Amino acid sequence: QVQLVESGGGLVQAGISLRLSCAVSGRTLSAYDMGWFRQRPGKEHMFVARIRWSDGSTYYADSVKDRFTISRDNAENTVYLQMNSLKSDDTAVYYCAAKIRSTSAYNYWGQGTQVTVSS
Repeated sequence: QVQLVESGGGLVQAGISLRLSCAVSGRTLSAYDMGWFRQRPGKEHMFVARIRWSDGSTYYADSVKDRFTISRDNAENTVYLQMNSLKSDDTAVYYCAAKIRSTSAYNYWGQGTQVTVSS
């Protein structure tokens, strides 16, 4: 079983940076992809970024590609989302998620952390 705990959200002004953290516990993490999603009120989860645990390869949604960076710390079993130049449109609950590399669906989800960006 994979367990995910997000942290690092908060209320910030537009233009500054935040780094979200996702502490990961589980077995054989090298077989997983880790993703970040976000959800605005009344809307469904939307993909933000993902990283392949085994080799560190990354992929981003176009809306965040030039501003956000996903990374991992192997020693701490932690996935990060570095968010720069935050905009009011980035306001959402951010979720960490995990899936087996060979599958398409993310089956494990964290509790979410709120990011609010004031303009």
